[in-house]
Amino acid sequence: MTHLPVTIGLLLLGAVSGLVAELGRLPLPFLLGPLLACGAVATLLAQRLPAGYGFPAFLRLAFIAVIGLMIGAQVTPELFAAPGRFTASFSALAVFVALCLGFNFLVFRRLGGYDRVTAFYCGAPGGLFESLALGEAAGGDIARLTLQQFLRVIAVVTLLPIGLSLWLGAPVGSAGGASLARVEVPWTDLPLIALAGAAGSLGGRALRLPAWQLTGPLAVAALLSLTGLLHLDLPQWLINIAQVVLGCALGMRFTGLSRGLILRGAGLATVSVAGMLALAAGFAALLRPLTGEGFDVLLISFAPGGVTEMALVALSLQANPAFVTLHHIFRILLTVLGLVASSRWLRRGL
Repeated sequence: MTHLPVTIGLLLLGAVSGLVAELGRLPLPFLLGPLLACGAVATLLAQRLPAGYGFPAFLRLAFIAVIGLMIGAQVTPELFAAPGRFTASFSALAVFVALCLGFNFLVFRRLGGYDRVTAFYCGAPGGLFESLALGEAAGGDIARLTLQQFLRVIAVVTLLPIGLSLWLGAPVGSAGGASLARVEVPWTDLPLIALAGAAGSLGGRALRLPAWQLTGPLAVAALLSLTGLLHLDLPQWLINIAQVVLGCALGMRFTGLSRGLILRGAGLATVSVAGMLALAAGFAALLRPLTGEGFDVLLISFAPGGVTEMALVALSLQANPAFVTLHHIFRILLTVLGLVASSRWLRRGL
């Protein structure tokens, strides 16, 4: 209980920083704002925190389930209405994920000097929460993993929407006011949302799913949607709260990291993201005549950023968010499967 005031204070700081980021029209404001604010506390004011303080794990796990439900709810029957149109892009996406994993491993292992486990999971081109959970379980350095994975997301969801905004002459994504959540959801739906989240978390843990705290609820929401039993609509305020909590929790994982290490991580992230975006642009150019989709739509479909923000960018471009969302879900699935399949190789060593 002695740590409760600290947690409340961090959440309030996160909420305020999220509002400030929203006013500044930053992408994913309620995630990146708290992450940056609490990351600053963790790195600059760590000595003022109580000894042994850690952000409550139960709070983090509960709201990871909310994010899982939100992503899973985007998996609708309409996504699979014309499976043939995805053959070329899905095949290319599998190659893209493999190339990114290999390229990023070399960046973080050779340039960064990270141990092989940390380097491998730092280089995952998607599945933010999954790669953190799997990397931590494999014995990776969780502080460095958090730093590099969030720098990846920050770079992609900031630079790509800004670049597209400058190109189109208008804000895109969450900065342009787009949202995948509903503002008005009846309060009577909240027990169903809580039940689905709890069932997904418990089921995912029992089945030993990778990153079960996220993939379990995601699978439940997707199953309900695909079978037509129930489509979970999550209110915007709940999504915002979940992002604030997760931003604070992940920002506090920077505790103990020096400013020098953060700057070095930023340099490695620059090389990594530049390489992945160049690959994404190359695949987008090659696939344009094969799929009939625009270069910008294919680029955001391959860009290794957050599912939510890339789908919001698609909405801003008046493109089909289902096309973009399905590619990102497939990218995350491929990445997680690749991480799981590589675990034995990591244990054997190089």
